[in-house]
Amino acid sequence: MLDLFSIFSKGGIVLWCFQSTSEIFSPSVNALIRSVILQERSGNNTFNHNSLTLQYKLDNEFELVFVVAYQRILQLSYVDKFLNDVHLEFRDKYKNELQTGRHNMDFEFKMCFDRVLKECEHWAKSQAKIPKQMRTFEDSQKSKKTVASMIERKGDEKNKKSVKIVESKNLTNGKVEESPEPEDDVIAANRAKLAQKLASKNKKEPKKSPKSPKTVDRVKKPRVWELGGGSRDLPSLDFSNDKDEAVNDIVPDTQLVGKMAGAIKDLEVESDYSSSDEEMEQKEASPKKSGGMFSLFKGLVGSKALTEETMRPVLDKLRDHLIGKNVAADIANKLCDSVATKLEGKVLGTFDSVAKTVRSTLTESLVQILSPKRRVDILRDCMHAKQEGRPYVMAFCGVNGVGKSTNLAKVCFWLLENDLSVLIAACDTFRAGAVEQLRTHVRRLDALHPQQVHSRRMVHLYEKGYGKDAAGIAMEAIRYAADTKTDVVLVDTAGRMQDNEPLMRALAKLITVNEPDLVLFVGEALVGNEAVDQLVKFNQALADHSSSSNPHVIDGIVLTKFDTIDDKVGAAISMTYITGQPIVFVGTGQTYTDLKALNPEAVVRALMK
Repeated sequence: MLDLFSIFSKGGIVLWCFQSTSEIFSPSVNALIRSVILQERSGNNTFNHNSLTLQYKLDNEFELVFVVAYQRILQLSYVDKFLNDVHLEFRDKYKNELQTGRHNMDFEFKMCFDRVLKECEHWAKSQAKIPKQMRTFEDSQKSKKTVASMIERKGDEKNKKSVKIVESKNLTNGKVEESPEPEDDVIAANRAKLAQKLASKNKKEPKKSPKSPKTVDRVKKPRVWELGGGSRDLPSLDFSNDKDEAVNDIVPDTQLVGKMAGAIKDLEVESDYSSSDEEMEQKEASPKKSGGMFSLFKGLVGSKALTEETMRPVLDKLRDHLIGKNVAADIANKLCDSVATKLEGKVLGTFDSVAKTVRSTLTESLVQILSPKRRVDILRDCMHAKQEGRPYVMAFCGVNGVGKSTNLAKVCFWLLENDLSVLIAACDTFRAGAVEQLRTHVRRLDALHPQQVHSRRMVHLYEKGYGKDAAGIAMEAIRYAADTKTDVVLVDTAGRMQDNEPLMRALAKLITVNEPDLVLFVGEALVGNEAVDQLVKFNQALADHSSSSNPHVIDGIVLTKFDTIDDKVGAAISMTYITGQPIVFVGTGQTYTDLKALNPEAVVRALMK
């Protein structure tokens, strides 16, 4: 039933392998290494690839990986036990060779493998014959609770009294010290005190001062507009017919020009956290920092292999800290499980504390997650598309109100700064004012980069009004850009919630029909658990509603409103962990130059402080 079982080192040396068929399984194992082990997603020991299910176990002491593969349609209940038994059998048999690092020798493990597999299959059959029994009350969590722990009381801990009644009386300094009152007496006494307090308040009436002014009821007054009101001012408020309005009335802020030339600068996050080992040790050892995240564990010094029980208190503190920094709860649990899997069995040095080891491992994992798997160089891709004689197309999608149009204008300004002509396709045909917003941005961007300087108009707006098919407008805009030799097309789409199936189907149609080079998901840095739901459903909808056999899903992320979150930068971790795609742009303000590239080290420093 097993198709593959392989034992290899983390350096890539295969120590032993079993294959039941002649099928090539290297793509599935490589996908496991690339997508799970290298990307720090080893909390769950199951990975699906094509028609196979791969389960794995890490040996951190000898840096080994045990992988078993079988068909996904099979339900094998003994695989977990089989992995553990083979792991222990292989360690015990070749412990001396593994300690000396002799990975190039021949490991004769076939007989042991067959014996362990037969024992596990026999165990699974015997377990299947045993009827399932209900869990007893003693095994449940409820049995461990006491009556006192289930009673909720208001007030401080000092005012709480025990429910247990003590009949004995103690004499202290000639006075009788009574035992605590029963709970009913305590409640009755508190109610009597409250009634007496309310009665005393009702007796005292406030005295009115003879000189106090009379209270006047506030009445809401109608708002007076500066324009003076009336129907004669309505034409001045109508901006729907100013398509050909000259840009001479716009005073361009010339200080912005020239600041965005070249690659986008990295994001800088202000943080008091220091990554140096000396300062971290001082913080852990300082008595004034007793309320810190790891102060309770500074005395844990390791001299043997780490176990999950040893790391669990530190991991619980880590999980709470990550959730407090806006990381989604499910992602925080997976990160902590991944750290536990990576460290379990590792032998610590004499002066290495558990807290320091877990913290440094989590920091490395977070940096690895935020570091992109592939390099996204938009300027290089734009120049390559220009050499091929076609425009480079970028589509912006996301939920309502996250700042798609605003950050599209920032990206447009950056492209203009690098001497690339841009066509903005107004495909948001639903929201009132969406076309006018883009029209205003185009006028101001055109004023910052006038035609007299560049010998051609650098930015255009392609619009067809409201209520039209967005996919058709995008197709016409791309065709128009190809005819006019425009370098880049930026497609602005309408905001939509991830649960709105008709709008998600329309977005999938737009992407499938026009095949953009880059699909960017625009999300807020303010979201926590909602980021997981948004990205999962956007990706799933683009895959489900696409008519293509190889659907185009999200290629990158634009993280907006980053300047409003202080050090709660957990949304970046959640979004990158869910999609595995890089954060291409970070919006940090309200001007065209407030666009940065993500700096993983800076974000992790702010997250871990």
